[in-house]
Amino acid sequence: MLQDTLTIRYYQKLSDALVDLWNRGYRFDDLRLFVDGYLASLRHTNGLEPYLIHRLEEEIVRYLYDPSNFEKTETELDYR
Repeated sequence: MLQDTLTIRYYQKLSDALVDLWNRGYRFDDLRLFVDGYLASLRHTNGLEPYLIHRLEEEIVRYLYDPSNFEKTETELDYR
């Protein structure tokens, strides 16, 4: 579980971007490359402490492998 506020903010941005990319037609391999690039840029810029980047990577990979995060929800139409 992430507890650092900056790490949580990066997690939220990254997970939102993954869902957006999925909805635009990118697939799992593309999303994994995106995650790898995002994490590499955090490492390169020293945006977070290395152990926090590692925790972020663990959490976002868990998010990525959960198919329920990328399912479209069915909405009910109101026919009044």
